[in-house]
Amino acid sequence: MGKDDKYAEELEVAVRVVIMVCSLCQRLQQKLVSDSGGGGHVKSKDDDSPVTVADWSVQATVSLILSETFGSENVSIVAEEDVQTLSKADSEGLLAAVVKAVNECLAEAPKYGLWTPDGALGTSQILEAINRCNSSGGPTGRHWVLDPVDGTLGFVRGDQYAIALALIEDGKVVLGVLGCPNYPLKKELLNYLHKHNQTISTPSLSTSETREKGCVMYARKGTGEAWMQPLIHGDKKLEWPNSARQIRVSPCVDPALATVCEPVERANSNHSFTAGVTQTMGLRTQPMRVHSMVKYAAIACGDAEIFMKFARSGYKEKIWDHAAGVIIVEEAGGVVTDAGGHSLDFSRGLYIEGLDRGILACCGAILHEKIIGAVYASWEASNL
Repeated sequence: MGKDDKYAEELEVAVRVVIMVCSLCQRLQQKLVSDSGGGGHVKSKDDDSPVTVADWSVQATVSLILSETFGSENVSIVAEEDVQTLSKADSEGLLAAVVKAVNECLAEAPKYGLWTPDGALGTSQILEAINRCNSSGGPTGRHWVLDPVDGTLGFVRGDQYAIALALIEDGKVVLGVLGCPNYPLKKELLNYLHKHNQTISTPSLSTSETREKGCVMYARKGTGEAWMQPLIHGDKKLEWPNSARQIRVSPCVDPALATVCEPVERANSNHSFTAGVTQTMGLRTQPMRVHSMVKYAAIACGDAEIFMKFARSGYKEKIWDHAAGVIIVEEAGGVVTDAGGHSLDFSRGLYIEGLDRGILACCGAILHEKIIGAVYASWEASNL
């Protein structure tokens, strides 16, 4: 295997499994949205963020596929969920729903060119698969990093969310895959859905337009290439590489013409500081508030130019919320740093340590320098 092929097998398996679990999530989200708010299928974790059947089902499925493909002794997975809530006595219904969802998903695995078990897996095997994702990463070795459903709130509301899988080797992200099951394949729809606060069942859009959504974006370090692959529907089989097309960041260098993405939740980002920065830069467009790592996807494929996140004091950014998005934006030609212009450090365990104020992702170096300047000016002015 030549140097250019390094991580090719890992990337292929990662893309296949993410496409497969996107399909699982689409089914579960439709059920959740049509069941008037989801009934008993949304639980709160200790930090009150809703966790759905999808989070655990995706984590179990990805864990099982990676362990079967590469050997469980060789696979270290850092992931968001654990089995505590699922193991409680009052979670029987939730656990049964997870077991059912995982088995239904794995039964379709041959369609995606992946391993499938001989028969249905039992509860203990699925809990074990979720629990196996207990690595804490670090500066040495190879660690898969998974956020099974990033933007759970978006998922529950029938809005944008992402499935993010990355591979870190010796502290550096070497590949990233972002599954965006509701990502519209036409840019104007992303803005339309955002402005009109529409969910997946958008009555004022034609069926063909709303159906044309959902993709996986992926990249491998050092290739200078990022790719977007539509999801597969119906009985189609996943061909590799299928109908992937190369994506590039926007060529925009004028802040006045740039579109900014920011988190929807105020708890996750300081909207007023972001507004100050955009004003300093002379941005004219309204910020687009988008759930989850879909913001990185929008920058990688040129649908937006800037993503800024300034979390509240004391909040620590987790590696699974950024790893896959960062490498895809970088390989597509973009720049991602903290507010001081330093690269993000994924080698320190579960959190991105030493972060200077916030995270800035941008379509290119020229615009990036202007944002850094505006951040410093706004920071001085607000004296936060």
